[in-house]
Amino acid sequence: MKPSGVRGAGADLVIRSCTVLVHGEDEGIGFREDAAIVVRGGVVEAVVDAREGAGIEAAEVLDARGQVALPGLVNCHTHAPMVALRGLAEDLPTDEWFNDVVWPVESNLGARDVELGARLACAEMIRGGVTCFADHYFAMDEVAAVVAECGMRAHLGQAYFSSQGREGRERSLEFALRHRGSAGGRITTTLAPHAPYTVTDADLAATAALAHEHGLPVHLHAAENRDQSETSLARHGATPVEVLERTGLLDTELLLAHGTGILDRDLPVLARAGGRTAVATAPRVYLRFGWPDTTPVRALRDLGVPVGLATDGAASNNSLDVWESMTLTALLQKSTTGDPRWLTARQALHHATLQSARAVGLGEVVGSLAPGRRADIILVDLDGPHTQPVHDLAATLVHSARSADVRTTVVDGCVLMRDRELLTLDVPEVVRELRQRLPALLDRRHGRRIQDYDT
Repeated sequence: MKPSGVRGAGADLVIRSCTVLVHGEDEGIGFREDAAIVVRGGVVEAVVDAREGAGIEAAEVLDARGQVALPGLVNCHTHAPMVALRGLAEDLPTDEWFNDVVWPVESNLGARDVELGARLACAEMIRGGVTCFADHYFAMDEVAAVVAECGMRAHLGQAYFSSQGREGRERSLEFALRHRGSAGGRITTTLAPHAPYTVTDADLAATAALAHEHGLPVHLHAAENRDQSETSLARHGATPVEVLERTGLLDTELLLAHGTGILDRDLPVLARAGGRTAVATAPRVYLRFGWPDTTPVRALRDLGVPVGLATDGAASNNSLDVWESMTLTALLQKSTTGDPRWLTARQALHHATLQSARAVGLGEVVGSLAPGRRADIILVDLDGPHTQPVHDLAATLVHSARSADVRTTVVDGCVLMRDRELLTLDVPEVVRELRQRLPALLDRRHGRRIQDYDT
């Protein structure tokens, strides 16, 4: 007799003898022990008892004995090609970081630099258990090609500034329409104005109109820190969040990066958005720049605003480790609220999985290991001395486990990393060519920059 919920004939993939993270009601997180995951056609068909799973034939079988199966992590806001700038601008305030180093170097970027950076970033994320990432950068055709080749899932937007004129906005739209649903449906797209301080109200309003016309979401930076919000108030009489409301962007499906500068007066504005807005938090970046605040996760939760986990680019984070973002989010929320009961480990896991999927518009597609969801799965080995003994599995995953404990990464039912071996990317070759290109990329003698940071 075949197991309940499993169709006849062989499956594509069976993951046997694992503990499976499961989602319940009201953001509940639990674990099903001695289980097996059955995958067919890139979709989770069933989660069954290990004994039943042992009897199911499959084209590929993974023995996950002693491992925990989680939904693949989602990096809700990054600039993947910026791994080429990792460690380049250290110990600087935000304005100097942008104006003196990053934006002058980015004026040198060519398509090949972006491609190599994206390849290295995807390798890093796959090894860290990230199966999907939301990217907001330039030359995004190259990033889309890398995603299609390496097998990841991605939510991509071609960034633009108003200083580029109408052409920048048109390129962002053209990219979004051309790549929407590509890579077998693994690529979703978005319009990507940079931020309210680099994009005019007129261009933001035009973006909102395009989003409605073409059924596209929007991904941008806003209220990144308190200085930005206070400067916006002084110059324009409105906070960045209020600017988003008056230009119509809060009426779109909006992903807002960072939000550490969200003020109390912004909360009713976000409440009026009716759940269409999500926020991506990248806590290591805020610590690195010495910002006094972090994303107000608790206040946003009370409004029903999903908060997904992110890293930002490796130039501001030094890492694309979403695992670390999960740990830091939990700890910083305890510190800033003065409440050790918030965030709990289970709440942090909910942000890392289902809320992150919702933040990038994929809450009905990935984010949980339930029948009908796409099979984006990671297997985590907790046999290391730093994760033993296990008294509370959720706490062990959030506060003891590390990205290096991810053994296997699966996207759409395809294995991209098995037992720590990458199967779809050649890292040594990427690193070799990138090193050759670095002198030209890092040359700042020309005195150019792609934009000015003045908030």
